[in-house]
Amino acid sequence: MTGPGADQLLIHRHVDGRLRRVPDEVAVEEPLEIRLDGHLVATTLRTPGNDHELAVGLLHAEGLLDGVPVTRVHHCFDAKQSDDRLPTVELNVITVDTGGRAPVPTPRLQTATAACGLCGSTTIDQLTARLPPLPPTPRLADQVILDIAERVRGRQGLFGATGGVHAAAVFDASGEPLLLREDVGRHNAVDKLVGRLRLDDRLPASGLGLFVSGRAGFELVQKAWAAGFAWMVAVGAPTSLAVRTARSAGLVLVGFATDHRFNLYAPLEP
Repeated sequence: MTGPGADQLLIHRHVDGRLRRVPDEVAVEEPLEIRLDGHLVATTLRTPGNDHELAVGLLHAEGLLDGVPVTRVHHCFDAKQSDDRLPTVELNVITVDTGGRAPVPTPRLQTATAACGLCGSTTIDQLTARLPPLPPTPRLADQVILDIAERVRGRQGLFGATGGVHAAAVFDASGEPLLLREDVGRHNAVDKLVGRLRLDDRLPASGLGLFVSGRAGFELVQKAWAAGFAWMVAVGAPTSLAVRTARSAGLVLVGFATDHRFNLYAPLEP
């Protein structure tokens, strides 16, 4: 049975030397246009679901909400996509309203793919210069880090069905996952979490950690910093820019986290 975020398709699978026609579930990937007070901000490719959270999280990470409250988030379809001669993929549109109190955004110049969270965005310096250092925080217990990936993996329903999505989760100091989102884009999964926290008035995320199921690139560390997370734990490797950014932020950054090992990249301890 196909679940949310997955499509069932007929494929040919090679098994025991033969091609067999079988059903298979694949992750859905569709475009989403995000607007702020009616002004275009970006078009991103994502797995449908939790779109309101995604839009708010992206705007928060890039500082476009400028500290003002969100008054409404609404979702509609582009009427131009209703022509039967056009592809079945629909361009969804989300508008985040602040009553005109947020500054008018500069639109991105290109679509952000599922692999790129900053395509066409503002410069790296602009994304970090506005962020104050995070308050000092204790390092997580070693066993919490060793256990977190397995604790999250058991809740990745869409990955279990398709094998084609990333996961991001919010966890507490004991390693308990509190909130999880999945998406074809790792940055989208994080934006969905941050958007949920923002809509629930739970930012900054002091005393909470961010887990990601893949690598830790700059864009994810910047999103964690903007949201105020104390810790970030990644299954994969960080990049050099991600490490430097985490050290500047005062964010505890862990990479290669498995059930038997991890690397601590930030802070740089004596």
